[in-house]
Amino acid sequence: MKIVALCGAGVGTSAILKVNAERVLERLDIEADVTATDISHVQDVASDAQVILTSSELVGAIGKTNADVVVINNYFDLEELTAKLEIALG
Repeated sequence: MKIVALCGAGVGTSAILKVNAERVLERLDIEADVTATDISHVQDVASDAQVILTSSELVGAIGKTNADVVVINNYFDLEELTAKLEIALG
């Protein structure tokens, strides 16, 4: 399974989201490859992703995707990440 953590310009916030998503996935006992990227590379990196984690501001810039796009309001809130990943990953 592949999950992409997306931010706008650099890899700062996506790296934070990546680390926190990995923590949540470990707690849920789910194996996944989590990749951090920026909006300019999302189509290349997320072409085979099942889930894209991002902020509401970037959803429109993602473009066409088969992945579930999950809006995360607070990248530091592990409870929010847990709840939303459980729903997305079924």
